[in-house]
Amino acid sequence: MVRPAAVCKAGAATYHRVAGQTGMGLVRLMEGGAMVRQVRLWSGLVLMAFVVTHYLNHALGLVGFESLEAGRQAFLWLWRSLPGTFLLYGAFIVHMALALWGLFQRRRLSMPTWEAVQLVVGLAIPPLLVLHILGNRLAAELFAVNDSYIFLLLIYFVFNPVVLAKQTLVMLLVWLHACVGLHYWLRLKPGYRRVLPLAYGLAVLLPTVSLAGVMVAGRDVARLAEDPDWLAAAMQQVNFPDEQAVALIYTIENWFYLAFALALVLVLAARPLRAWWQRRHGIVTLTYPDGKRVSAVKGTTILEASRGAGIPHASVCGGRGRCSTCRVRLGGDAAALPEPSEEEARVLGRIGASPNVRLACQTRPGADLEVTPLLPPAPAMREAGPKPGYLQGEEREIAILFADLRGFTSLSEDKLPFDVVFILNRYFAAMGLAVEESGGRVDKFIGDGVMALFGIESDHKRGCVDALSAARRMSERLLEINAALKHDLGQPLRIGIGIHTGPVIVGEMGYGQSVSVTAIGDAVNTASRLEAMTKEFTAQLVVSDRVARFAEVDLAEFPLQQIEVRGRARPLDVRVVRNALSLPVAADRRVVPAS
Repeated sequence: MVRPAAVCKAGAATYHRVAGQTGMGLVRLMEGGAMVRQVRLWSGLVLMAFVVTHYLNHALGLVGFESLEAGRQAFLWLWRSLPGTFLLYGAFIVHMALALWGLFQRRRLSMPTWEAVQLVVGLAIPPLLVLHILGNRLAAELFAVNDSYIFLLLIYFVFNPVVLAKQTLVMLLVWLHACVGLHYWLRLKPGYRRVLPLAYGLAVLLPTVSLAGVMVAGRDVARLAEDPDWLAAAMQQVNFPDEQAVALIYTIENWFYLAFALALVLVLAARPLRAWWQRRHGIVTLTYPDGKRVSAVKGTTILEASRGAGIPHASVCGGRGRCSTCRVRLGGDAAALPEPSEEEARVLGRIGASPNVRLACQTRPGADLEVTPLLPPAPAMREAGPKPGYLQGEEREIAILFADLRGFTSLSEDKLPFDVVFILNRYFAAMGLAVEESGGRVDKFIGDGVMALFGIESDHKRGCVDALSAARRMSERLLEINAALKHDLGQPLRIGIGIHTGPVIVGEMGYGQSVSVTAIGDAVNTASRLEAMTKEFTAQLVVSDRVARFAEVDLAEFPLQQIEVRGRARPLDVRVVRNALSLPVAADRRVVPAS
């Protein structure tokens, strides 16, 4: 049999180098490493390909017995060829060995429910399946048994229906194990959620039609077996194994049970021995934000330590390093941490993580650390995908725009609620489109006002240019709305816009369904104050001179004012623009594709 240690041998040297940096001095054989996961994944995919083709063959029983046997010939050509045999049984042995290896490698047996179900079902499959393998492939190879569908269906529906119940159970367990594994691999892939309803349908349909095909064909064979002459001819054609051959098959089955049970017992017994050995090499203490302290042996991942101590910790991919939802911010002796593996570094780079952010499922502390999980224990699936670093929260300089309708409250007093909602939706759609066309992001609609952010995905200079461009477009869109609704409005809609730039904290904030990208800080308050001052100056736009400088736009033709802003030690220079349409065209540098 393939040994797990042999599978992981190539990764041991790499892990030695990492462990040596932290003084652990203990070979970890790439626990949870990329190579082991890839081997487990591909062996599982081979086995699933076998199962799918096997079930499709069963389904041909719905067409007729001849179709069932014709499909079997194609199935045997694929899987009983020399390459197919090595691929299939090699995948089965490797997959089973890696399951035991993974069980041994776990520091703690606490795990999510789905992962526990996957493990238990996976370990139950080999003992339940071994007799089916021996009674077909081994009997065919050693005793020249013609293991056709007549052979199987006679056993299932005539001689021993209990075997049919057992095989049905195995069939469902194998399919459950395969589908769960496939789902938790694919669910992080782009586009998977779009095809998820189809995947669910196929997951239910395939075993259903497979079992139905077996039932229909079995009913036909059972009816034919009522004829003694047909049954005698079928028995001769199949060449049923004699009692001695059957006894040998059952003996091999019993030896397999014994070997599998012994392997499982050895794995479970070796775990405390390994833990004892590791404790001799030291204990690390992890301190969490609520003050809770967790002790773990060196070499334990942060995720394992959290779950073992009953601390909820997010991990969409189940601790396989495929997502970033278990990421933590670390404080303490950073030198005691091993360098991230190539796989972990790729995930951290994808989300733009800072140097003190690591994946909890991949990080094995060699000294005491402070640990701050960055996501809630049950994150949404969208948290697992690639995300810009600013979504985690970071300080950066951007441009902020506030816009608000003037006098809309009095304007709406004489209108029906439906009319008010209609007008506001037209206004919000127009303003939102103006912001997006200019490269900005609508943060939120507040009453009849709009807050927009510019430069989040570029830089603050580009953001200032885009914010001025948005002001021009908003003024244009307002003219279009007034022209379209001139018969519905007693007076034209008016707008006030304030724009400022400065350092703010940007990130995804909120709760539940109300989470969105927003910004907080003095610059946001200042921009809001500038929007309010458009009333005092009877202007459409008040923009800080700082925005004009960064946008490299000459606003000298517009009056310069110095205003006092609460919380600022010095006055703020602003430009007062009576009509945003009069802004220099140079401020609008973004090319908008024609619709």
